[in-house]
Amino acid sequence: MSRAALDPLARWRDARAFTRLLFGSLIPGDAWLERPIPLRHPFVFYEGHLPAFAVNTLVKRALGRPGVDAGLETLFERGIDPAAPGGEGSPAWPSRDAVTQYVGAADAAVESALVAVRDDPSASPLAKESLNAIFEHELMHQETLLYMLRELPVVRKRVPPGFERPTPGGEPPPRRSLAIPAGRAALGAERSVLPFGWDNEFSRTEVDVPAFTIDEFPVTNADFLEFVKSGGYRERSLWLESDFEWLTSGGITHPHAWRPREGDFCLRTQFEEIPLPPAWPVWVARAEASAYAHFRGRRLPTEAEWHRAAFGRPDGKENLLPWGDGPADPRHGNFGLVRFDPMSVDSFPSGASAFGVRDLVGNGWEWTDSPFLPFPGFQPMESYPSYSTDFFDGKHAVLKGASPVTSAALVRSSLRNWFRTRYPYVFAKFRTAGP
Repeated sequence: MSRAALDPLARWRDARAFTRLLFGSLIPGDAWLERPIPLRHPFVFYEGHLPAFAVNTLVKRALGRPGVDAGLETLFERGIDPAAPGGEGSPAWPSRDAVTQYVGAADAAVESALVAVRDDPSASPLAKESLNAIFEHELMHQETLLYMLRELPVVRKRVPPGFERPTPGGEPPPRRSLAIPAGRAALGAERSVLPFGWDNEFSRTEVDVPAFTIDEFPVTNADFLEFVKSGGYRERSLWLESDFEWLTSGGITHPHAWRPREGDFCLRTQFEEIPLPPAWPVWVARAEASAYAHFRGRRLPTEAEWHRAAFGRPDGKENLLPWGDGPADPRHGNFGLVRFDPMSVDSFPSGASAFGVRDLVGNGWEWTDSPFLPFPGFQPMESYPSYSTDFFDGKHAVLKGASPVTSAALVRSSLRNWFRTRYPYVFAKFRTAGP
């Protein structure tokens, strides 16, 4: 195991180094005040939010030390993104120089706090939880920044040194469903077993799952193109009424990242546009995924079904990851920032689950049919008590797995992601289920 995996200071420095790369090299300087996604804050918020969150959480709340700048730590403390464009006003953001100065001072204060907690055998549970929370929070928002960056026009992108162009791949594998026998799915985790988890991961909850079928591979661009060309976006019967209103009011006729061109489609990737790769997974909002599933006479899997297909075993036990109990190794899937874009869905046969389901972790988060709700025994975490509770509203759905730009440190069976069901920007694929 690497030093960075063991030392909280080294882990933090590694995470901050990539954030600095994002703001220093990949995000254009003239985009700093822009909102490429109207439902997100501008880039400036996130440059200040990441160190401010660490100061507020670890330095001030956990250790009782003074902060760096009370005004900026309030401004950047926490911003819940609006439900609709223009849903909240824009504050007067500080200058780039002022934010840069704050970031440097905040990083120094956080590093001092990290060393204090690391070297104190009697550090409080709150301090230890906060140490892990600020690290994983940083990794999560790096993914946020990358899907914001993806929305900028190609001509404004700064391609990183050594960037390898995405590989379109060949033809997709045939569509096929696999039978998953009835069994139990152990959702979540026990606090005594998982060294750190977010509050919505607790407590471990066993669910009886009847037999079902699930797609061997995620739905590909080629699969979804059939839905588009058949008029699926115009067929009201396939959609929830509110989802169909979303389509018609927005003039939506295809996935957000697809670009019509000469009677066909191109795909906007992280740094360029390429002809639509047929074997890549399609990335869509859950509303679109659900309509496609109905088009095929199927549905989306529940969180428990997805979990059983991913981690369950024929002998009734469960693996920690689809491929076994080893570490979250990117050799088994497209995650861990090895690349910025998807690959063909059949690229990682070694990542198959015990039931033979492929491409579950990596290549895109996967939508489920389950609303984001607490497990029995839920308790808000002390370091970030509002982390989950604001989103137990029935308007957000659970996603599982990981995307190409999800850190390997976030790949675990209990982790739950969530988004609004008509949010088309997240790197999310899906597969269908049935009887």
